[in-house]
Amino acid sequence: MPNPLPLVIVDAANVVGSVPDGWWRDRRGAAERLRDSLVPYASDGLPGTPGPVDLVLVVEGRARDVAPVPGVRVAAAPGSGDDLIAELAAETAPRPCVVVTADRELRRRVEAHGARCTGPRTVRPGR
Repeated sequence: MPNPLPLVIVDAANVVGSVPDGWWRDRRGAAERLRDSLVPYASDGLPGTPGPVDLVLVVEGRARDVAPVPGVRVAAAPGSGDDLIAELAAETAPRPCVVVTADRELRRRVEAHGARCTGPRTVRPGR
């Protein structure tokens, strides 16, 4: 039986990179901090997408070894994180899907599959 919860996919590289806080010195640590900050969104949802939601953090590169935590699944991209995000969005239809990214090309790709997009500030308020 398919998961009835809306899917929220977070583009870790894009969201982490949206704040110049030294993330480039420790990409894995930055992804882990983002993962931990996402936990409340799994139950509370996002604006326009009430919780609970199925929350997936897509990681790539040096952040590939980030482990999941309760409420946040982690999907390690074998190559491009954008390709994995687009694939997940395509597989999700017609289930509601929200992708958190500021990447314009990725937004175009996932919107073609019916996903709604929102920017990094949605999950990093005040940043």
